[in-house]
Amino acid sequence: MIIEVLRLSHRIRRDVRLSTHVALTARAFGASKIYYSGQHDSSLENSINKLNFPIEYIKDPIKLIKEKENFTIIHLTIKGEDYKKVIPKLKGDILIIVGGEKVPVEYYKLARYNVSVTKFPHSEAAALAVFLEKLKQ
Repeated sequence: MIIEVLRLSHRIRRDVRLSTHVALTARAFGASKIYYSGQHDSSLENSINKLNFPIEYIKDPIKLIKEKENFTIIHLTIKGEDYKKVIPKLKGDILIIVGGEKVPVEYYKLARYNVSVTKFPHSEAAALAVFLEKLKQ
């Protein structure tokens, strides 16, 4: 199973720590690559590349999602199905989408599963960690 992560809408001045933590979490819990959209950030890329973890800036995340036709698309959101019910259904390669600013409706529609780890506000890194830890079990 290949696990990749797409971090949406990175903002250099606002999200550098959180986007770094999302990448570190992805790496720590078994993802093989992270993509990010929003503002291109060479500093973020340099930090993550030092860890030998692939990171790639994506100008058009919708195009990337559509190109991943053999992947199951998972969107982590507080407005989704319980992750404990979704994980047993997963087979094959997956692309996990984590938001930044408000996620446009199109991403909800493109995802095979919109998944929630809790109905309460939390960070993208926390949601990713909980989801990936359960996925590994």
